[in-house]
Amino acid sequence: MLLRNTLSDYRSPLDSSDADALGLEAALAVGRFLQHREGTAPTPMVSLPAVARRLDVGSIYVKDEGQRLGLGSFKALGGAYAVIQLVLGLASQRWGRPVGVSEWRSPEVATVAAGMTVTCATDGNHGRSVAQGAQLVGASCVVFVHAGVSDERCRAIARYGARIERVQGNYDDSVASASKIASERGWIVVSDTSWPGYERIPRLVMQGYTALLREALGALPKPPTHVFIQAGVGGIAAATAAHFSLVFGKDRPFFTVVEPARAACLLESARAGQIVKVPHDRPTVMAMLECYEPSLVAWRILSRVADVFMTVEDDEAVAMMKELAYPVDGDPAIVAGESGAVGLAGLAKVAGDPALRAEIGLDSNACVFLINTEGATDPALYEKLVGVRPEHVTG
Repeated sequence: MLLRNTLSDYRSPLDSSDADALGLEAALAVGRFLQHREGTAPTPMVSLPAVARRLDVGSIYVKDEGQRLGLGSFKALGGAYAVIQLVLGLASQRWGRPVGVSEWRSPEVATVAAGMTVTCATDGNHGRSVAQGAQLVGASCVVFVHAGVSDERCRAIARYGARIERVQGNYDDSVASASKIASERGWIVVSDTSWPGYERIPRLVMQGYTALLREALGALPKPPTHVFIQAGVGGIAAATAAHFSLVFGKDRPFFTVVEPARAACLLESARAGQIVKVPHDRPTVMAMLECYEPSLVAWRILSRVADVFMTVEDDEAVAMMKELAYPVDGDPAIVAGESGAVGLAGLAKVAGDPALRAEIGLDSNACVFLINTEGATDPALYEKLVGVRPEHVTG
């Protein structure tokens, strides 16, 4: 399904708070922050000429976040960044002076962090990032996971010292539990979704993602004409849409938001003309995107900047995982998790339908930008779906 954006605020300017958080100046600040972290080498930009020929587009470039900061996901840039910024902010308040990123490893900052407990709800990747950020500064961390989060993903979070709390239900139920218990105990919620009255911290999380966008724009040989970006609550999609619209202005690329058909909260919100919560049906294999209500900040951005919303089925996403793992005609292999290849699945669906191609102006000269948002963050599930261990794909 593909739905054009006909919302009343489509193509209106971004809210000033969103533009400030996701523009060039903020992105450059995130880049400077990352210089103080270990393992911050840019992730690869991969060209897929064989896939481009098959889909009859000019070029396809994939920013491969499967190697980001040891966490295997773009989320490594968001949660940890927000946690460290919150600690620095609290230190600044206590000492009555600005405390910059160059001081974040100091014993004095560690003393401030030791009195903090951060928490979040997660499908897996965001929780790992928050836990890693807490470990880096010495804060306590409690992560809430819902029934669908695998034991392997829980263990990956716990390796960073976080306590895991299981919640019955889905992702939205775990968000509600984290918020309730944090309020009762004085913990700080570091969420990647936002709601009325809670925007600053999710905006910091999204701000962290802009680092990969600056890397991408530096590596692309020419500006993209089309972007296909996957969405759960909408954080990475909104960060990408906002940053590209601010950088390129009227020449920005055509922006397609791709969601699981079983959890299409952004598409249904666009259809309704306002944020809606979609009913929980069968789980989707695209676990990191299984969200049933959009983030308020993400919706505010995407309602203005996204050009179309579309859905893909589970089997379409898995097919693209396999296509990336078993490339042909010299394309490099890419390990993409269940949610990593969803942008490519959206592109393939549109490219195979002449009416949809015409709808979005996808022609044989198009330069398409995609993000592989995660690697094999659950290796056993990856092997079950793709038929090979992830280390054998790139090895």
